[in-house]
Amino acid sequence: MARIFITGSTQGLGRGAAEALLGEGHDVVLHARTRERAASLGELAARAAGVVVGDLSHRDETLGVAEQVNALARMDAVIHNAGVYTEPGRHATPEGHPRVLAVNVLAPYLLTALIGRPARLVYLSSGLHRGGDTSLRDVEWAARPWDGYQAYSDSKLYVTALALAVARRWPEVRSNAVDPGWVPTRMGGPSAPDDLELGHATQAWLAGGGPEADVTGGYWYHGRRREPAAAAADPEFQDAVLAELAGLTGVELP
Repeated sequence: MARIFITGSTQGLGRGAAEALLGEGHDVVLHARTRERAASLGELAARAAGVVVGDLSHRDETLGVAEQVNALARMDAVIHNAGVYTEPGRHATPEGHPRVLAVNVLAPYLLTALIGRPARLVYLSSGLHRGGDTSLRDVEWAARPWDGYQAYSDSKLYVTALALAVARRWPEVRSNAVDPGWVPTRMGGPSAPDDLELGHATQAWLAGGGPEADVTGGYWYHGRRREPAAAAADPEFQDAVLAELAGLTGVELP
């Protein structure tokens, strides 16, 4: 059995993955944005191997999440599930980054760099990553007019590139990106047409190291490997994304 940390696991896909993995007998470390959200976990927290708390839109709190995880034990897998969807405006973090960039990209990058290297990493992507801007110009939306849909698509392109870059740079780690589909979570909305169970099954399977899950560098949708956007699979673009993220965070990926 594996020890697995899941970001954003108080509800939605993160909670679904946690419940599935706990049901399989794995040790699961949960994550909540605030202590109030952690308190709402109820019996799920009692079954978990631990609960860490921190707002991933804040750099200092993200660093604190990494410290809390490392203090518990070495993880066998990490699922980078927490995310922000389209926002009507450029909501800035305390560091001045757009929140969608901070939560969807900068936090997974920092946690990847700072949490003790696990055997398996899973990053939540989206089919909308195919519409992401590959130019890497003004990734912080400081100059261009805000477009929440485009900002979200950009963030998912960058995190997909991160997942595939990690697979290439760390060959001993199984790193994959997962498109959960458009599922009826709070983020997806009640009219979302995809299957909620299938939405979290693939990341749970990859993180748990189940049968045929010894794979890396893949982009997955409902248990099947698919081709990502060409840019995400391009090592030159991946390296450019890593350089941009290192510049924004002040942290180099080991």
